[in-house]
Amino acid sequence: MNKVELLAPAGDLEKLKIAVEYGADAVYFGGEMFSLRSGAGNMSIDEIREGVAFAHERGVRCHMAVNVYAHNEDIEPLRNYIEKIKDIPVDAFIVSDPAVISIIREIIPDAEFHLSTQANMTNYVTANFWHDMGIKRLVMARELTLDEIREIRAKTPEDLELEGFVHGAMCISYSGRCLLSNFMTDRDANRGACAHPCRYKYRLEEEKRPGEYWPVDEDDRGTYIFNSKDLCLLEHIPELIDAGIMSFKIEGRMKSIFYIAHVVGAYRRAIDAYYADPENYEFNSEWFDEMCKASHREFTTGFYFRKPTNEDQNYLTSAYTRDYSFVGLVKSYDPETGYAVVEQRNKMDIGDEIEVFGPGTDYFRQKLEVMLDEEGEPVQSAPHPQQILKIKVEKPVEADFMLRKEK
Repeated sequence: MNKVELLAPAGDLEKLKIAVEYGADAVYFGGEMFSLRSGAGNMSIDEIREGVAFAHERGVRCHMAVNVYAHNEDIEPLRNYIEKIKDIPVDAFIVSDPAVISIIREIIPDAEFHLSTQANMTNYVTANFWHDMGIKRLVMARELTLDEIREIRAKTPEDLELEGFVHGAMCISYSGRCLLSNFMTDRDANRGACAHPCRYKYRLEEEKRPGEYWPVDEDDRGTYIFNSKDLCLLEHIPELIDAGIMSFKIEGRMKSIFYIAHVVGAYRRAIDAYYADPENYEFNSEWFDEMCKASHREFTTGFYFRKPTNEDQNYLTSAYTRDYSFVGLVKSYDPETGYAVVEQRNKMDIGDEIEVFGPGTDYFRQKLEVMLDEEGEPVQSAPHPQQILKIKVEKPVEADFMLRKEK
């Protein structure tokens, strides 16, 4: 059986490498210009070249987001930018603007194109139009149900691939095409600079009573009227595959490597378990519990199974749940001494109970009993960001394993 693709976000070079190590089949990223995540670290041209080489050496595909809606002043800079990256073997370009497609095709004639969710493709006629235009894959609009996706699959050519978001933040605006950010902060979401005003706290003011703010839901803390819960389809792998979605996309180019490791790892296990025995597949709640050790909001299944209701919004807070701290990243391990070289990411102290996890492995717990600085001197605490330490670990580890502790 051909497995579905697990497509992971790569906001910068480090995140790309972590996504690959933790089980992604493909990664998507943006350059320093023309993607819709200007707040992400993104990658320089040299970093793109390095990242693509790293991924390809491990059999992982690389998709580059160039999904900006270009204005007149963007055209020549875009053309110049594509000229600079044309020699990098990017597997596909994620696009939404026909002008961007035209320019990339002019400079890279054999480029593969994936239509961004920003283009809000919602029916099979539009799907066939884009297929006729040479688009290889369509990223489904988030507003589609599974039944609608099944019909699109049934009424489009077999070589047209369907990709769907399975995890991450939901945008309050139609297919992410938001004007609220532009209106309130002069930051254009359709050019990569969204200020996320959907996560702000709002109250109601009556025009004849200026300065008197009324909570919309009779709560004196105000209300987050636009604040959607995050999408999570981890429990619905069989239904997504049955609908014809062949690429499972995780949102989150601005998320941390700690988040990417947990989410990619959870979906990797679920997908592999399904294909190991589809007829007897059962969801394992431990995958979900492990995933939730990264920061997260409450979850929803979005539009896939029904029209969202008030149950899919969080009117009280836009804060994340953070039950665990990411305290260290393993850089290397010496099996003879049992010491791991660890880069500190948050404060840890001798006596802390920590959990150690890595790609495709079960985590283990231990007490932090021996910690040395770079000179080999014992230390009781590691308070300095990215401090290099040697830590005695109870089981073998490898580079890119992570250490966490419960708050």
